[in-house]
Amino acid sequence: HDHQISNEQHKEIKNAEKVYVKGLDCPNCATKVETYVANMDNVDEASLNFSNGVLFIKLKDLNKKEDTLQKIISVIPTLEDGVSVELEKKVEEVAHPYAMFSFSKNWRLYIGILLFIIGVFVPQQSLKVTILLVSYLIVGGKVVYTALKNVIRGEIFDENFLMSIATIGAFLIQEYTEAVAVMVFYEIGEMFQSYAVQHSRRSITSLMNIRAEYANVMEDGKYVKKQPEDVHVEDVIMVKPGERVPLDGVVIDGESSIDTSALTGESMPQDISKDDEILAGAVNLNGVLTIRVMKEYSESSVSRILELVENSSSKKAPMEKFVTKFARVYTPAVVGLALAFVILPPLFIKDLHWADLLGNALTFLVVSCPCALVVSIPLGLFAGIGKASKEGILIKGGNYLEALKNVDTVVFDKTGTLTKGKFTVSEVYSVEQKQDELLELAAYGESFSSHPIANSIKDAYAKTIDTSRISHYEEVAGNGIRAIFDGKELLVGNEKFMKKQQFEIANVDSIATIVHVAYDHKYCGYITIEDKVKETSAQTIRDLKNRGIKNCCMLSGDRQEVGDAVAKELSLDEVHMQLLPNQKVEIVEQLLNKEDESKKLVFVGDGINDAPVLARADIGVAMGGVGSDAAIEASDIVLMKDDPYALVKAIDISKFTMRILWQNVIFSLGIKIGVLILAALGIANMWMGVFADVGV
Repeated sequence: HDHQISNEQHKEIKNAEKVYVKGLDCPNCATKVETYVANMDNVDEASLNFSNGVLFIKLKDLNKKEDTLQKIISVIPTLEDGVSVELEKKVEEVAHPYAMFSFSKNWRLYIGILLFIIGVFVPQQSLKVTILLVSYLIVGGKVVYTALKNVIRGEIFDENFLMSIATIGAFLIQEYTEAVAVMVFYEIGEMFQSYAVQHSRRSITSLMNIRAEYANVMEDGKYVKKQPEDVHVEDVIMVKPGERVPLDGVVIDGESSIDTSALTGESMPQDISKDDEILAGAVNLNGVLTIRVMKEYSESSVSRILELVENSSSKKAPMEKFVTKFARVYTPAVVGLALAFVILPPLFIKDLHWADLLGNALTFLVVSCPCALVVSIPLGLFAGIGKASKEGILIKGGNYLEALKNVDTVVFDKTGTLTKGKFTVSEVYSVEQKQDELLELAAYGESFSSHPIANSIKDAYAKTIDTSRISHYEEVAGNGIRAIFDGKELLVGNEKFMKKQQFEIANVDSIATIVHVAYDHKYCGYITIEDKVKETSAQTIRDLKNRGIKNCCMLSGDRQEVGDAVAKELSLDEVHMQLLPNQKVEIVEQLLNKEDESKKLVFVGDGINDAPVLARADIGVAMGGVGSDAAIEASDIVLMKDDPYALVKAIDISKFTMRILWQNVIFSLGIKIGVLILAALGIANMWMGVFADVGV
């Protein structure tokens, strides 16, 4: 369909093998590794997440898996110095950004700078050149060596080659000081780039720091510390105050308050006691909890969240794809311009020699490195996804994060999305008895039913039901219940059911569900049951419209009168009621056909019965947290807090992230173009070129 995000942008490497690449601080290097691995034997596809160092690999023949992975592990360190590869992700603290400036890591640079300063002030020319050459070899020797190695492999247009040509060229035209200065400032820039990358990674890691380091497992009457991966279903674990819950389970002893903000974005602590479910990743605030494990670690909520965020980069955003393609064209184009700048003017202008233009051309080469442009996009997108996850919004890829900024139609399911999905008794009307007595009759009548309406009546009664008082229980499908209660006939049901039994019933003008009660051959009264609108639903619709969403619709299988009432309360633009799941898909397709090509349609549902519509929309948003397999599988975004307002936050994060990315692109390109123009006019020198490259 025209409105779907294109296949290329949707592309996800499913069932991929993963290896973890450490020590990558340069996005160009990441692209190089990704391209090389993608072209290896037995590799169908490869995608490297620069932000967190995960390489996804889809193999052609799984029988050769071990051999292929070993080849990949051995070849990657030869492609880039200082890079290592692991098959399993080890939980470790990301290095503090300031570690980038340590002497042990940068001793060559610091010694080279010292020699450079000495060389600048040495008056004797031959000694000056010698000291500057030694400084150049210490600081830039690795860059020149890497450039030679890459050229032999056929990889010419990378920053190592450009810096080597530019600085060696400067030596040839006897600009010794400038040649060394350019290499020194380039390496300083690279150091600051490493700092920026580590700082971003550290921020992202702190957002994702929701995994418990260990679990206290009961074995032979005592608790033993184990890795969460080594704990099994039905094991009993203990979580002390201040500890993070390691696995999903059910509380079998203890009471406490838990902080679920890392999972759902909910800031208020939640009270928990015996028989309550508890999710991995929550923090126990006060009491000691004993928990029976219900899921293996790989199936737990925390594992799923980390997996979703980790895999999010395998679906790259259009902007990320554009910048990668642009960088491939941009660098050769600038190198071509530099050559033309040296060769062409002397052909048309007399007394102009190519050597006079070489300095400006070398500045062109320095400026042409695309590092600043390429580094900011994947890190920015990943930080946006990390920020959203902190708010309890799981976005499955950069493509969905970018698409959110273009949404102009939002379609909501009703029950459980805009409404609470939990029926509550709103009124008890009794003809003769007390209201409590009527509620008791209804609760006993519904005692054997598991229908949500029956449950709401039993919850409102809130007393123990003695089922021995009930006999001859009969459920009349679509009508109600007939039973004997304390030896007398009890009827509980709808208007049609009561009229069939010849009862004169009260006339009720309400959009709520009405349950009538008759006992001992007398009409007793009715109970109204409502599914209340969520507190944040009205604010959600208002704020979506304030953000430029033109059309807010609601689809449901409920009665038309109910839908009209909810639509009026929330100021919705369109309502379609009494729909089957396949009819919901048809309505969504009609809305898609009306849409502008560049705009996106979002469907928000509970992710279980709405799976077909979630899959059909441009962006499927599932409510209801990480517990629903259908929600995670069918949707592109998961709102874990069951709060529709999280969609507004997701759109805000999308727009903010894209604004930051465009600032990065305009800033880095603007400065590069400015310095290129100055270089062409002979005003800029190589130092300015270095700032235009790594300075930004």
